[in-house]
Amino acid sequence: MKIICIGRNYSEHIQELHSTIPKDPVFFCKPDTALLLHNRPFYLPDFSKEIHYETELIIKIDRVGKNIEPKFASSYYNSIGLGFDFTARDIQRKCTKDGLPWEICKGFDHSAAIGEFVPKTEFTDVNHLAFHLLKNGELVQKGNSEDMLFNIDELISYVSRFMTLQMGDILFTGTPTGVGPLKIGDHLEAFLENSSLLKCEIK
Repeated sequence: MKIICIGRNYSEHIQELHSTIPKDPVFFCKPDTALLLHNRPFYLPDFSKEIHYETELIIKIDRVGKNIEPKFASSYYNSIGLGFDFTARDIQRKCTKDGLPWEICKGFDHSAAIGEFVPKTEFTDVNHLAFHLLKNGELVQKGNSEDMLFNIDELISYVSRFMTLQMGDILFTGTPTGVGPLKIGDHLEAFLENSSLLKCEIK
């Protein structure tokens, strides 16, 4: 399985990182060793002094597909969830400055926390899904899928031009504004609409 992550998909997050708005979706991959499941704790790694949280809507691919047209993309997934894309921001800055790949700052062990999935049939419109993150009980991120630069179907179609999507692949769809650093003792809880789908203790 692949973990495919979309970058720069919310304009306000692009602004907070002083990046540029992309013409096409930007994506990168994490290995399966990045998975962190069942609300297990996340241990801050010793190679970074600035690990950030990024809360994202995620989908699970349940059909094999290649060169999928946007009008058919919705039939390639049946469930939606939330995930944390943990990022070594200090290392990312250096990679970006030097024009280097992002795997070292995005693909490290347990950098992709994944919560429960909910059938998409429970939602009236997947292009109007609200989600938010509480850090130590305080609201720090709030997003809605309607604010994506590229919606879910467009992302599936675009990524499938370059790589075959397979059953079990996970697509992280990008994070809204409000990302920030983590420290030992922090508690994260992410909600899709009003349902808590993902929790994580930082150790």
